[in-house]
Amino acid sequence: MISGVSWKLFLLTFFLLDLGSSQDFGQARFICTSVPANMDMCAATMQNSGPAEDLKTTVLQLRETVLQQKETIMNQKETIRELTAKLSRCESQSITDPGETRTGSRRKETGKNTMGDVSRTPADTLNQLSQTLQSLKQRLENLEQFSRNNNSAQANNLKDLLQNKIEDLEKQVLSRVNSMEESKPGQKNETEQRVKVESTLTSLHHRISDLEKGQKENRPADKFQLTFLLRTNYMYAKVKKSLPEMYSFTVCMWIKSSASPGLGTPFSYAVPGQANELVLIEWGDNPMEIIINDKVAKLPFVIKDGKWHHICITWTTRDGVWEAFQDGVLRGNGENLAPYHPIKPQGVLVLGQEQDTLGGGFDATQAFVGELANFNIWDRKLSSGEIYNLATCNSKALVGNVISWAESNVDVYGGATKWTFEACRQIN
Repeated sequence: MISGVSWKLFLLTFFLLDLGSSQDFGQARFICTSVPANMDMCAATMQNSGPAEDLKTTVLQLRETVLQQKETIMNQKETIRELTAKLSRCESQSITDPGETRTGSRRKETGKNTMGDVSRTPADTLNQLSQTLQSLKQRLENLEQFSRNNNSAQANNLKDLLQNKIEDLEKQVLSRVNSMEESKPGQKNETEQRVKVESTLTSLHHRISDLEKGQKENRPADKFQLTFLLRTNYMYAKVKKSLPEMYSFTVCMWIKSSASPGLGTPFSYAVPGQANELVLIEWGDNPMEIIINDKVAKLPFVIKDGKWHHICITWTTRDGVWEAFQDGVLRGNGENLAPYHPIKPQGVLVLGQEQDTLGGGFDATQAFVGELANFNIWDRKLSSGEIYNLATCNSKALVGNVISWAESNVDVYGGATKWTFEACRQIN
C-alpha cells in the first residue's frame, strides 16, 4: 500500500519528467523532492518550478543564437559567391578586351570623346577603312573621267600619280589589317594600330588633295563638294561668312552618306550664348533633326543609302512653321518650331561638326561622315518650284542670297577635302 507521502512524491516526479521531455531538454532526469503529507501538491510544484524555468529560458536563448548565427553564415556565403562571380567576369573581360575603354554615347547626356576619334572595335575599323578605300577609288574614277574628257598630258600624269598613291595606301592598310588579325587577345596594341592606320590615311589624303588641286583651274568655283571620310573631332569646314538676323530661311544642300549609326552633323550655326542656334543633325539611331534655339523637329528624311540626295528645309518665325523636301518632293511639315524667335546674327557656321561652344567643342560621335555640296541659304521661304529646280539641277536654279556655294567662301581643316561635284552631271 503506497503511503500518502510516497504517492505525492511519485506524482511530482512524473510531472517534472513530462515537462522536461516536452521542451526537448535532452536526456530525461528524475528530480526527487520530499513533500510533507499535509502540503498542497500545486504549491509544492510552484515552489520547485524555478530551476526548470531558468533551464527552459537558457535553452531558448541558445537556440535563438544558433539560428541567428546560421542565418549570418548563409548570408556571408551568398555574398562570397556573388563577389567571386563578379571577380571572374572582370578577369574574363580584362583578358578578352585588354585596355578597352567604354564610354557613353548619348548626346549631351554622357562624357564626350573630344580628344580624338571615337573608340571602335576591329570590325568597325576595318569597315571604316573599306569605306575610305572605296571613296578614294571613286575619286580615281572621277579623275579618269576627267582625263578622258580633257585628253591632256597633265591630266594623265595626275591620274597615274593618284593611282600610285591609292595602291600605296592599300598596301599600308593591308599591312595594318594583317597586324591586327595576328595580334593575340592579350596584347594591348589595337588602339596603337588604329591610330597608325588613320594617321597614314590622313597623310595620304593630304597628298592626294595636293594632287587634286591641279584641277581647280578646270572647274567652275561652285562645282565642288566636301568629303569627310573619318568620324573625328578635327575634320570640318568653316564658312567664312556669318548669318544675318533672319525671320525666315531656306537651307538646301546635296548630301551623300551611308554612315551608321547616324550620319552626324552636316552643319551647325552657333552664336554667343547659344551653341544650338541652328543645327542639322542625325545622331545615333535617331531620325534627322533640325534644331533652332534648342527647339527640335524630327525630319522624315531617308538618305543613308550611299547615294546623292538633295534636301531642303524651310522655316518661318511666325508660328514656327517648317517644311522638309527630299529630292524636290515635300516629305513633311509642322509648326511651333521656335516660334517668334529670329535667327541671331554674328555667329559661326561650321560644316561637318556640331558645336558645343562658339566655333569649337566638337564631339567625334556627332561628326558628319560623307560628302556634301551646293550648300546654300536664303533669308526667305523658297517655293516648291524653286526647290524642284535645285533638286533637278535646272539651269534656272537659284543660288543662296545669304550663303552661296563657292570655294572661296569655305575653308577646310583636319583633312577634309574638296573635289569636283558629280551629282548634277549624273542627273543631266
